[in-house]
Amino acid sequence: MQIHQLSVTYLAEQDRILVRIKTAGAEEIRMWLTRRLMLGLWPLLSKLLTSHLLKLEAAGRSLDSADDSLKKMLADFRKEEFLRQADFDTPYQEGDAGTPLGAEPLLITDVDATPLADGRLRLSFNERLPNVDEPRSFQIDLQPPLMQGLMHLLEQSLARAQWAEPFGSHVPSEASGVMDDHQTLRRPRYLN
Repeated sequence: MQIHQLSVTYLAEQDRILVRIKTAGAEEIRMWLTRRLMLGLWPLLSKLLTSHLLKLEAAGRSLDSADDSLKKMLADFRKEEFLRQADFDTPYQEGDAGTPLGAEPLLITDVDATPLADGRLRLSFNERLPNVDEPRSFQIDLQPPLMQGLMHLLEQSLARAQWAEPFGSHVPSEASGVMDDHQTLRRPRYLN
C-alpha cells in the first residue's frame, strides 16, 4: 500500500483519535484509536522509532556503547530533519475514495509493530471485536520519515485530547491561553 496522505484528528465527542490513510490508488482506510490503546502503543512506537533512527545513522553499530544523552540527541536531530522535510500544510483531500475495509472506521483493538531490515517499520492494525466472526485488519510498511510524520500528528492529537499526562514527557501540552479565530481544538493535521 503506497500512502499518499495521512490525517489525524481528535474528536472530543467520541473521545477518540480518527486516523485516515489515503493511498495513491485513491482508497481510504479509517480507524479509531482509543485512549486505552494509545496507553500501550505510544511508548512502544516511541521506543521503536528512536532505536530504528539510531540504526540508520552511519555509525549505528558504534552507538551501542554511547551514553543515553548522545543517543537521544542523535535521534532528536534525525526526527527534526524528517519533520522539516514533511508537508503538513496541504489539506487532506476529501472526496470520493474507495473504502476497502468499509465506510465505518475500524475500532483498533491491537497493533503489531515489526522493524524491518531495510529500515521500514511494519504496523498491523487489528479490529478484533467480541461476537464478530470476521475481524478487520490491514498492514502498512512505513519509511522512517513517514513514521516520524505519523508520530508527530499523533503527538499533536494526544495533546488536544489532553491524554498527555499518562503518556510521559514525549507529548508536549499545548500552551493555554486565548485562541485566535484561526485556531480550533478540532483542526486536523495533515502529512502528505
